[in-house]
Order: sequence, then C-alpha cells, then structure tokens
Amino acid sequence: MDRRQKKTREAIFRAFTELLKKEPYAKISVQEIIDLADIGRTTFYAHFETKDELLKSLCSEIFEHVFSEELSKEKTHDFSEIHDTRAKITHILYHLQEHMDYLPGVLSGESGEIFMSYFKKYLRELFSRSGESSGGIAPRDYIMNHMVCDFAETVRWWTRNKNYSPEEITSFFIETTPLME
Repeated sequence: MDRRQKKTREAIFRAFTELLKKEPYAKISVQEIIDLADIGRTTFYAHFETKDELLKSLCSEIFEHVFSEELSKEKTHDFSEIHDTRAKITHILYHLQEHMDYLPGVLSGESGEIFMSYFKKYLRELFSRSGESSGGIAPRDYIMNHMVCDFAETVRWWTRNKNYSPEEITSFFIETTPLME
C-alpha cells in the first residue's frame, strides 16, 4: 500500500471511530463515513466492499497488535519481561482501554457479533498457547470455549463499567475462572 492509500485508509478509520463514539454501528451510514473522512464513495469502496468489511478490518488492525506474541514496553504498560497468561490478558485490556470511547458503539447490535467473532478467534489462539488445564474431567475444547466466552463477556461488561483498571479486570477474570493459575 502506498502512502496515499495509507492516509486514505487512516482517514476512513478515524471517521468511522469518531462516529462510533456518538452512535451505534447500525445507525452509521457509509455516507456519514465518507463525508467525515472527506473522500468520495468510489474511494471508500476501493478500500472496503461494505461497512461490515470496514469493521472487520478495524478489528484486525486492533487485534494484530494486541495479540502479538512479543510483549514490548509501551507508554502505558511494560510486560516485556513477563510472559505469563496474566500479563498477556492485562496487555490486551490496556489496548482495549485505548479504544473504550468507541467500543460500546461497536459492541451494539450486529456489529457486536462481528467484533466478538474476531475477538474470540484471537482469544482461542491465546488460550490454546497458554497450556492451562483444569486437571478435571472436562474436555479441553469445552474448557477453551468456557475461557474464551468468559473473557469476551468480561470485556463487554467492562465497557459498561469503565471505572476498573486493566489489572483489576484481569484479577476479576482470573479469580472467577477456576481454569486459570
């Protein structure tokens, strides 16, 4: 992608997230996005076939960094020397917190299903690498599903109860998930 295409894409993302801060996904039209991004309809469709494709791309952009294998020192947190599941979960939450102003708009209606399906896919990968096991009789895929759904719903709850820190949310999740350390 050349520099001009990157700038256009950033303008579309910026417009989309600004609109999500004000209204739910279902109420946002492509026309509103292109008006705010100051681009033409053809330009929008050259980058994204639909508004859902834009949402999927936004999810991918967020999750590719959030779920990266290597945790590096960042402005708000440093888990570069810690490689356990607790650190990875807290790292994810710090990055989701950066998007908290528009996450409630994404999690509303059908867009919430799109977001959650991508989010759960990445969570499955994370939890499968963690090697955690309950040591009980439940099958591993059941345990994985439980952890993924529990954490995804924890994040949904957090978007409605924003006064908790990423560390506190991690503690809540680990305390209520007997499958964790």
